[in-house]
Amino acid sequence: MAEGLVGRVTMRYRPNVDGNLDPGEIVWTWVPYEEHDGRGKDRPVLIVAGGSGTALLAVQLTSKGHDGDPEQVAIGSGSWDSSGRAGWVKIDRVTKALRARHGWT
Repeated sequence: MAEGLVGRVTMRYRPNVDGNLDPGEIVWTWVPYEEHDGRGKDRPVLIVAGGSGTALLAVQLTSKGHDGDPEQVAIGSGSWDSSGRAGWVKIDRVTKALRARHGWT
């Protein structure tokens, strides 16, 4: 095996809608405004990492087009937007989705 290789890697995208949030799931949660003044609003986020703590890491979704912006990635449309608009994730801004605030286990 060549130096630096880790062997065979199996990657899976298997969000399981079972009440426990998994990376890959999109949920609505309170997201603070970028001004960090204590204000914010509920909006959809993509869960990107979880753990046994009280928070999950998430990236914010937006429906405003940002083609060509390296800090935003197009993800298509889904049930998180009732109008069926295409969505983008803002990969430059990772936020916490608190389990206790929303009752997720």
